[in-house]
Amino acid sequence: MACFEQWKQVIAMVGASFCLAVVNILLKKVLSGGLDHLLIIFYRQIISTIFLSPIAYFWERKSRPKPTIGILCDHFLSALIGVTLTQYLFLLGLKFTSATFSCAFINMVPVITFIMAMPFGLEKVNLKHKSGRAKVFGALVSVGGALLLTLYKGIPLRDLPTPLEDPTTGGTKRWGTGTLLLTGGSIMWSSWFLIQAKIGKTYPCQYSSTAMISFFSTIQSALLYVAIHRNTSAWLIKGSLEILTVLFAGMVGSGLCYVIMSWCVKERGPVFTSAFSPLIQIFVAAFDITFLHEQIHLGSVLGSVLVVAGMYILLWGKINEAVLCNAIKPVTDPAMTAAEEI
Repeated sequence: MACFEQWKQVIAMVGASFCLAVVNILLKKVLSGGLDHLLIIFYRQIISTIFLSPIAYFWERKSRPKPTIGILCDHFLSALIGVTLTQYLFLLGLKFTSATFSCAFINMVPVITFIMAMPFGLEKVNLKHKSGRAKVFGALVSVGGALLLTLYKGIPLRDLPTPLEDPTTGGTKRWGTGTLLLTGGSIMWSSWFLIQAKIGKTYPCQYSSTAMISFFSTIQSALLYVAIHRNTSAWLIKGSLEILTVLFAGMVGSGLCYVIMSWCVKERGPVFTSAFSPLIQIFVAAFDITFLHEQIHLGSVLGSVLVVAGMYILLWGKINEAVLCNAIKPVTDPAMTAAEEI
């Protein structure tokens, strides 16, 4: 039981990363079929709201604090930064580049979160202790793996026929614009972990919090779609795959996975939670190879190994840091406290 208590957040985040990888595979399919990315955001968030609201109402009705103007503003900002704009920038970047290239930017999220958390006091680094050095070294290793994934392709490792490049799509991949959009999405995603760390202290109800975030994101994505397209005739989704995708992405991707991530941010901090983001690409690559029979290159393998190794080193430093803090925590003696007060 003690081992499970120490590793339960790790198990939860591995499961959430696996589910988000399935969501990404489904999204790749429906995006290639022409489904608008803003409609995907709208439908997955409204489904998440409908799915989580009854659970939040009955499960947390006795422990849920009354929402104040400040709490509502925090959740509105969290929805805008971490859901609406993050998904919009990533899906738009995916349109201008490729799935592999866009997934590689997710690997930068733990490092960006680690760097952004230090000025706010949410993450401290003690280079005199091995746990602090391990966190820095793990972050650097993850950055190296992400750069290797992005910049180095390498030789193919599977004997598959080389597909011919489609001349009708090659010119539409504006890599410069896509890179800027994906960079902005990574910064937004990292900022969301920091915002959730604040929300977890003032409103520690994961189901209610995620339901509010999904509700606000539904409104935001609908307004954004109307402002950009001004076409109300294309709101309906047709096709069984599209309906299955938005249902699964809403209930699991934007629902349960966000609940798990909010809980882990509250329990272990934003850097710990974001450190599992690279696992999404690892699972996506496994699905591509196994089910979609995609080609795999040496750079992808080496980069993935470095990313996982860096994540493990970072988590090792975080866990050892927590053990050290618990070991040196002062024990308060009631008799000594009373004597000091006298």
